[in-house]
Amino acid sequence: MHGASHRPRVLCINSDRDLNAELDRMGVAVQDRERILSNVRYYTLKLSGVNRTQASLIKEAFLSYGGNAIEKENAPDRIDIMLVGTHMAFRKAAKWIASEEMGSSTLDVEIEAAIALFESKPVSPDDITLPDPKSLRMIAELADRTLVMGILNVTPDSFSDGGMFFDHVAAVDHALSMIEDGADIIDIGGESTRPGSEPVSVEDEISRIVPVVRELSKQIEKPISIDTYRAAAAAAALDAGASIINDISGMVFDPDMKSVVARYKCPVIVMHTKGTPKEMQRSPAYEDLMGEVTEYLRQCIFDAVEAGIDERVIIVDPGIGFGKTVDHNLEIIRRLAEFKSLGRPILMGTSRKSTIGQVLGGLPPDERLEGTAATVALSIANGANIVRVHDVKQMSRVAKMTDAVLRGV
Repeated sequence: MHGASHRPRVLCINSDRDLNAELDRMGVAVQDRERILSNVRYYTLKLSGVNRTQASLIKEAFLSYGGNAIEKENAPDRIDIMLVGTHMAFRKAAKWIASEEMGSSTLDVEIEAAIALFESKPVSPDDITLPDPKSLRMIAELADRTLVMGILNVTPDSFSDGGMFFDHVAAVDHALSMIEDGADIIDIGGESTRPGSEPVSVEDEISRIVPVVRELSKQIEKPISIDTYRAAAAAAALDAGASIINDISGMVFDPDMKSVVARYKCPVIVMHTKGTPKEMQRSPAYEDLMGEVTEYLRQCIFDAVEAGIDERVIIVDPGIGFGKTVDHNLEIIRRLAEFKSLGRPILMGTSRKSTIGQVLGGLPPDERLEGTAATVALSIANGANIVRVHDVKQMSRVAKMTDAVLRGV
């Protein structure tokens, strides 16, 4: 290699900012940059359930513009297609598809929208209105940095800190400590949803969370989220001063949850789960993990909008540990950016989860700090906008450092 007079090196450029910096060094004119950017950005996009006529046109268009198209029969008259190519190839193919006779097809629009969403960051719309200014500020901040959600379990049996903050005074004190350590949101749960856990009555859940919410909302300027899948508990917490609902079922377990969220006009986190906490870890299996989780969340968003919920207040969570094996959880972290195509901010909750313990040789929850830090940093690098954690001080520092690398100080 000492004889390599031209000093070749492969550039590792993962953002338009870094590419533009290199183009500056090369003296490339501004008017030429869009063409260059479109020709160096590669995407792999999958379309499901395309009819055979459309599939033939898509394949022809894509191959004509230098891309690759791979087909798989989905059903007798439906095809799945994986497309690989530059952004320019996608643009030209989409334009060609739009010019052909394809009835009322919106494939070209869907393809362009998926790529645009994948490349975009959450934008806080100027015209959005929420009754609670705390949650409005939270949504606005998502465009600029990763937010840290502190976990407050007001339960006797949560997997990591069960019983530690079951006393209401201790719970409030711990929440205040998390705010001091950098929490942007406090997430309060009154029922353990660890694998195998038994549900509690809604009356017990309300009696656990409402006094804490009521007292805490008087003392902090950060939004309070309620971790519940029950509409009655959600409404009681919102009346007491909470402003965000975090539903592990994606508003599926309780059909009244959507009407509560619509009525209170509050942000809602919809999570993927495969079954209830009691039985979700009984040999969970998927034919297409990322596809199935994405479609579950997409359906949650659709159903929420149909119920009158503003799509712009919906946040998605792929549900680490909820009906998933260790390999499933690791794949979700690795491929997290795929959920950006849903167009909604992403929340990740990996903190102290059993996957970390198993990967690190059977460590108990209180020894999973470093593993949590690794998953938090990787989740942010792969697209997470909110991280839900137990160790707020340490993970706030991890988030700040990761943001500095990704976005610049």
